[in-house]
Amino acid sequence: MREFERKQLLERVEREGSTLGADIPDEIEVQGETVELHRFVFEIKRRDKVPQGERERVETAKRNLRRERLQRKQRLEDEETEMTFEEGEELVRSIIGIDRALEALQSLGPANIEQEAQAKEAADKKRWMEFLKQALGREDDTGKRGGY
Repeated sequence: MREFERKQLLERVEREGSTLGADIPDEIEVQGETVELHRFVFEIKRRDKVPQGERERVETAKRNLRRERLQRKQRLEDEETEMTFEEGEELVRSIIGIDRALEALQSLGPANIEQEAQAKEAADKKRWMEFLKQALGREDDTGKRGGY
């Protein structure tokens, strides 16, 4: 591959909006392991929120995808790596597919985490108020004084 072709491909990887219309690959090799990426992303996305047990799995997947993206981009940047323009294009498509999957996985993170944090805070406040009512001998929900 010639230098200007390599630069052209790298520019496509970094172009804003490059993931518009891009597909998430059905399968991709990440850190030496084949991952059914499309199925994984849509399995997670179809839920309203990421279940507690799945959260670590999603975070691990995002870390591995970022690492794999970086390695593929570095391979594309490396002028010593021999590849044809067509191989470079395939590499760019895979990088953009990874970006698309990362966008989909990122979109579920903060909003759900914030909602969960707010719900936990509200529950903590409610428990604290109930404790204070009992400790101070205030009337509880059943109308009894002192809590006993």
